[in-house]
Amino acid sequence: MKIIKRSGSELDFDFNKIIVAVTKANESVVPSERMTPIQIRRIAEDVEMAASNMNRALNVEEIQDMVEDQIMNQRAFSVARSYITYRYKRQLVRKSNTTDEQILSLIECNNEEVKQENSNKNPTVNSVQRDYMAGEVSKDITKRILLPADIVAAHEDGRIHFHDADYFAQHMHNCDLVNLEDMLQNGTVISGTLIEKPHSFSTACNIATQIIAQVASCQYGGQSISLTHLAPFVELSRKKLRATVAEELRSVDPNVSQEKINEIAEARVLDEIRRGVQTIQYQVVTLMTTNGQAPFVTVFMYLNEAKDEQEKRDLALIIEETLKQRYQGVKNEKGVWVTPAFPKLIYVLEEDNIHEDSKYFYLTKLAAKCTAKRLVPDYISEKIMLQNKVDKNGDGHCYTCMGCRSFLTPYIDEDGKPKYYGRFNQGVVTVNLVDIGLSANGDMDEFWRIFDERMELCHRALQCRHERLTGTLSDAAPILWQHGALLRLEKGETIDKYLHGGYSTISLGYAGLWECVYALNGKKLTEPDGEALGLEIMKKLNEYTAKWKAEEKIDYSLYGTPLESTTYKFAKCLQSRFGIIKGVTDRNYITNSYHVHVTEPIDAFEKLALEAKFQALSPGGAISYVEVPNMQNNLDAVLSVMRFIYDNIMYAELNTKSDYCQVCGFDGEVEIAEEDGKLIWVCPNCGNKDQSKMNVARRTCGYIGTQYWNQGRTQEIKERVLHL
Repeated sequence: MKIIKRSGSELDFDFNKIIVAVTKANESVVPSERMTPIQIRRIAEDVEMAASNMNRALNVEEIQDMVEDQIMNQRAFSVARSYITYRYKRQLVRKSNTTDEQILSLIECNNEEVKQENSNKNPTVNSVQRDYMAGEVSKDITKRILLPADIVAAHEDGRIHFHDADYFAQHMHNCDLVNLEDMLQNGTVISGTLIEKPHSFSTACNIATQIIAQVASCQYGGQSISLTHLAPFVELSRKKLRATVAEELRSVDPNVSQEKINEIAEARVLDEIRRGVQTIQYQVVTLMTTNGQAPFVTVFMYLNEAKDEQEKRDLALIIEETLKQRYQGVKNEKGVWVTPAFPKLIYVLEEDNIHEDSKYFYLTKLAAKCTAKRLVPDYISEKIMLQNKVDKNGDGHCYTCMGCRSFLTPYIDEDGKPKYYGRFNQGVVTVNLVDIGLSANGDMDEFWRIFDERMELCHRALQCRHERLTGTLSDAAPILWQHGALLRLEKGETIDKYLHGGYSTISLGYAGLWECVYALNGKKLTEPDGEALGLEIMKKLNEYTAKWKAEEKIDYSLYGTPLESTTYKFAKCLQSRFGIIKGVTDRNYITNSYHVHVTEPIDAFEKLALEAKFQALSPGGAISYVEVPNMQNNLDAVLSVMRFIYDNIMYAELNTKSDYCQVCGFDGEVEIAEEDGKLIWVCPNCGNKDQSKMNVARRTCGYIGTQYWNQGRTQEIKERVLHL
């Protein structure tokens, strides 16, 4: 059994340390009030048993809380006071150097919590460690100086989560839609160097990857680009290549036909598209930004975004090549093709590609093949999105999310045209709905009273995010604010205007709707009474964001939070506050957003139909998934799910497995087993347990993770049931 020290490092549970600590407290009181050695040993035994039953590594504070409870159970009140006083004095001493200890432990790769915080960061790499070190300093400043004490306290005890506190000290925002079209067509500046409009597709792809890297280093969330913005450069390359081919052929045969010239030129166009797409895929995977990871980038594939038929045909060529290369994968250090985490791909299902007789149905079949092997692309239904994303004029819109799931609200610019690219999200604060549900103790009046209090708390926390960005100068991130990724402001100009009026959004996140409802009425979201209460809570959340938006002219939006490490944090806090409650706190994770619980047996189509109702009430972003087995030999079933997505839900994905053992060459599902009270990954073929010698890819919060997860998320992955 393991415990986690205050520095974040992990070590074995030591029964004798409890005996030593309690004995010291015992000896500090008068003999008549002391416990016997047998009583002290019983305390240690009871704590050990209670800790073992938690099925996770407890931190030192939790162990000490248990010790206090057991001393009180022995009615040794003087000893308990002595023990508590000693803890308090040590806490005062530690306050001066906690950040130092955290930094030192992560430098030595001995901080388990940080090591498992982000499944796409390798904590042994210097650049990642540097980012984490800076993050620890930023969190310390944020908690001590920048945030009100009650918001910090609520974050610490898991009632809310103030996201990305490690970046809050800087004037940085969350995620955005990069205006690649503006930057490529009108030029940009990268690191003080003028980059003019490219004259070929391959050059445009190269510039795009440099833009992605620069943007990722200036904000902390996901970013999205559209392949549509690259499509016009295919025609530029085609014209150049036709001229080149014509000159080459006519030097040999003056009578060569234009048809022959076009045929050879088109073959070269396809080769340039192949090389350009390869540049994007490999550059994104191998680039390392200033925060020590590959850019969290999403690539959007939407045929109907093209301006004319020629551009649509060229866009189809790019999409086809993108899907082919992603299906192939990338080579790991052993030279074996594996599934990369990035870029994330989104494919829009539309009338031109959803039916078997549709012109571009061949792309949809290729997408299904890619999904079955590599987990992407994910799918947006144009049909449903046009119904859900309606502007003030009543018109529907279809566009990509900013990263894994956060969606902008529709926006009409000063010229009366819809605008998506060049916009951004200011940040997220998430409410732990389970905590509210348990705090109410089954009393609905009390639930809504506490709910109102938490909403006000979240509102003030979101205002802190907004105010932190207010006054930000464009000079803080020239690639974003001055050179077209988001805006083209002058030097010294602030971004304040774009924090209001709907140009950007700010997100109220929520988590644990499933457990919240179950705590209140004992019903599941899959039952009529549970569904009704869940939808009522979602509507109430939307009422608050609408109220704040109307009062402040800031686009507050409700967001289905993609908990990664926070799912474990919330679960631990709930267990600490409320104990183990069956169906609510008896696991080391809570459910993301509105999702049906991962253990719930439910058909894929039922799940998507049910969750579509909740997704429509999460305008700031949400994604649904179905868990599927190996579908590479059953693409018809994949296509059936895709058609259902098109008709029923705005945004969804299929989760399969894509793993590889570097020790024995096993190409299948690496399994999760329990060893010494801890969940570990094991190759079912050779028993390899060395995570550095296996490639595991799982979608955990919208993005694919490849660097492993904390114990809470690992348990959630282990317990997922198949929906197909």
